[in-house]
Parts: sequence; C-alpha cells; structure tokens
Amino acid sequence: MTSHQTTQTMKPATAAKKLGVYLEATPAEFQEGVVSRSELNALQADPPAWLQELRANGPHPRPVVASKLGISISGLARGGVTEPLTTEQIEALKTESPEWLQQERATQAAVRKEAVRIKERNAQRAEQSGNQPS
Repeated sequence: MTSHQTTQTMKPATAAKKLGVYLEATPAEFQEGVVSRSELNALQADPPAWLQELRANGPHPRPVVASKLGISISGLARGGVTEPLTTEQIEALKTESPEWLQQERATQAAVRKEAVRIKERNAQRAEQSGNQPS
C-alpha cells in the first residue's frame, strides 16, 4: 500500500499573517495563488526583496503595529488606529506620544506585571503541593 503525501497549502491571507505582513500590500501573484508549506518556509528562510521591504517599511498589519508600539490590538482600536501603518507613521506616533498611547502602554505594562505575578504564584502553589505528604 502506498501512501500519498498531499502538499499542505494555505490561503494567501494565512501565509501573510504567518509572515507578519499586510496582505493587500503583497504582490498580486502572492494574493491570487495558494502558498504551500514549503513555499512559506522558503519565503521565511530567504525573503525576496518585496517581503524584506514590507517587513522593514510596511504598511504593517495591526498585530505588528501594536507590537511595535508596545500595546495591545484592542489598545490600537481604543486609540482610533484602524488602518495599517507604515514604519514611518509608527515612529511618528512614538515621537508624538499622544495621551492615549501613554495610557495604553501603562495598561499593557500592568497586564504584563500581573501575568508575571500569577505565573509566580502558580509556580509557588505547584511547588507547595508537590512537597505535601500524601
């Protein structure tokens, strides 16, 4: 019995998300086709010029914009940022440092601090329950 190996493919939107780029800014041939797992791996290992340009200058999708600003995607929405931004626009926002951005960064810092506290608490509880006699 022979096993048939099917090529795993994905929609361009999925591939763009995995590459961290804004789909509408990619070349037409990328947007119109399907991307195999091996093609995605090749793009990640040796990115072509268009991919390097998008990663460097954008426009960037919301998850990348949020990450570069140090806030959550929800924080972007609360700040009124709904469109993809270029690296230049992101840098301008950082420089301007509007009040909403400062507030969202503080919120994100508090969320991260709380996550660390909970992780430490859970580790301590796990350690204590492991030391309890049965």
